[in-house]
Amino acid sequence: MDDLHYWLALASVPGMDLRRYQRICQSIPLQQFFSLSAFQLQQHGLTEYQSHLLVSPNHRLVDSAKCWLERAPNRYFVRCIDDSYPDLLRQIKQPPLALFVEGDVQLLSQPQLAIVGSRQPTATGKQIAFQFAADLSRQGLTITSGLARGIDASAHQGALSVAGKTIAVLGHGLSHIYPKQHQALTEQIATEGALISEFLPDIEPKPLFFPLRNRIVVGLSLGTLVVEAAEKSGSLISANYAAEYSREVFAVPGSIYNPMAAGCHQLILQGAKLTRSIADIMEELPVCKAIGRNKTVIRKNNCQQDLFESSLLANVGDEATAIDVIAARTHLTVAEVTIALLQLELSGEVAVVPGGYIRVRRA
Repeated sequence: MDDLHYWLALASVPGMDLRRYQRICQSIPLQQFFSLSAFQLQQHGLTEYQSHLLVSPNHRLVDSAKCWLERAPNRYFVRCIDDSYPDLLRQIKQPPLALFVEGDVQLLSQPQLAIVGSRQPTATGKQIAFQFAADLSRQGLTITSGLARGIDASAHQGALSVAGKTIAVLGHGLSHIYPKQHQALTEQIATEGALISEFLPDIEPKPLFFPLRNRIVVGLSLGTLVVEAAEKSGSLISANYAAEYSREVFAVPGSIYNPMAAGCHQLILQGAKLTRSIADIMEELPVCKAIGRNKTVIRKNNCQQDLFESSLLANVGDEATAIDVIAARTHLTVAEVTIALLQLELSGEVAVVPGGYIRVRRA
């Protein structure tokens, strides 16, 4: 077997992460892994199942992975010993042994922010994820998420909408597309950003793979923004990973009547930063200076937001007014109106009712 075959075979073993590899390599070189018996491998700390896979590698999977890598020039196999392996990812508890990449491999080491949230968000949540991703992309951050339905997809789309960069971390091999409805989005990210996975290309999606995927989304990123999450949500797993890895955790607040905001409120109570604008995020990230943070632009955006809110208040009355109606009246985009209405709701100026928003009259 050549060196690539050894590494692909090793990557096919579940649970063979960077830490386990380093422990074993202290006593035997990589090539000898495959000459030892299952019993000998277990003496080096491998399980019976892992030992069996090393004694009898799945050559079909490995050969198929080789073919996948050769079929396109923008496909890469990044090992934990390679310079292109991200430093931030090395710092987590279970760094993947290697990553399969399709797209711009250099994005792996660029400053990233993870955006995660519900697979069944409100329309407001999707707009917030889209707008935050777009605005953060303009500030030089790469947006990283998991390509799931809902908030993940909106975040990827927001970054792409302004020609920004985005990374999708998949819970399956890169030969598969999941969910199927994201085929066009997947292809666009492969062309304009990067798709990555720790799984060999032919590995199909399984429910237990997605929580594993979350640790990589967070591990690549300087911080994690949770836009909408129910009280018991997979997004809270990502937030817990971020806290465990000493990364920043940001959470967008919402209405107390919105069950999709309950998880964010819980995170805020636990110490996550209440996030109302990208300025709340940028001021916490030490890399802001390195990527050329434009404070003037942020201040200008915040001033513009104040103008939006004044204009919005003038167009919200005592009867329910829909968001698209407000947008038409103010000549703003629905995304801009959504963000501004959230600010007004938090400050008690407007309230959500069936059919839209109403003005809160103060005594």
